[in-house]
Amino acid sequence: MKYIGAHVSAAGGVEHAPGRAHEIGATAFALFTKNQRQWRSAPLTAASIAAFRFECERLGYGAGQILPHDSYLINLGHPSEPELEKSRAAFIDEMQRAEQLGIDRLNFHPGGTLGAIPVEECLDRVAESINIALRATRGVTAVIENTAGQGSGVGHRWEHLARIVAGVDDRGRVGVCLDTCHTYTSGYDLRTPAACEETFAEFDKTVGFQYLRGLHLNDTMKSLGSHVDRHAPLGDGELGWDCFRWIMRDPRFDAMPLVLETPDESRWPAEIAALKEMM
Repeated sequence: MKYIGAHVSAAGGVEHAPGRAHEIGATAFALFTKNQRQWRSAPLTAASIAAFRFECERLGYGAGQILPHDSYLINLGHPSEPELEKSRAAFIDEMQRAEQLGIDRLNFHPGGTLGAIPVEECLDRVAESINIALRATRGVTAVIENTAGQGSGVGHRWEHLARIVAGVDDRGRVGVCLDTCHTYTSGYDLRTPAACEETFAEFDKTVGFQYLRGLHLNDTMKSLGSHVDRHAPLGDGELGWDCFRWIMRDPRFDAMPLVLETPDESRWPAEIAALKEMM
């Protein structure tokens, strides 16, 4: 069974996200549990938590069908100790919010060197940040999203993801989310079934499919290896439909959230329906 959805709005409270996902025919969804552009937000209220859990149960969304995303401000590999501690505290808060809501995973961008430290040191800082957050929480998996490799960001090579995973003490609570746009623009081809087979075989060899906890399904406006993150509606970009058809037919992507982040929300119902037809 494949769970297909989109990153829906939590405006007005997280409890509204499940209904918005249901309205577009989604069997999975992503959300921000706080304002992604601010360091601090009010704690989740008991009423909001209870309403979110009720709506998920009412609409049939289990923990494994939901992939929340943390704040874009967080850099778990930050070269400055004060800023690193600030990011770690914010990440723990995000993990605790997921725990409160009964969600079993949290997706995040690993961060970047800002040109101040070696890549390897940054990756090791990310792994230690995950260790700190896992010790402060229960039942939530830290899910590293691969990046396009813009600027000084890390996480755009399979080897980067593998090094972070290797540095985590509790391997049962670390995972990976692969974004198809990021994967392609970081240099891994996905345009044909043969290219998909090769790219994911390399991922499996270097990182391991056992760590895959979700996908972001996005076409891309930019070219292979461009290291630019610009999403496009499915079928309208460099990837075309073959990549997504291949994913929908591969059982290795079952039982995890497959989430659209395509730019035209009005097309989400049609994109979700098209993906379901491909299964």
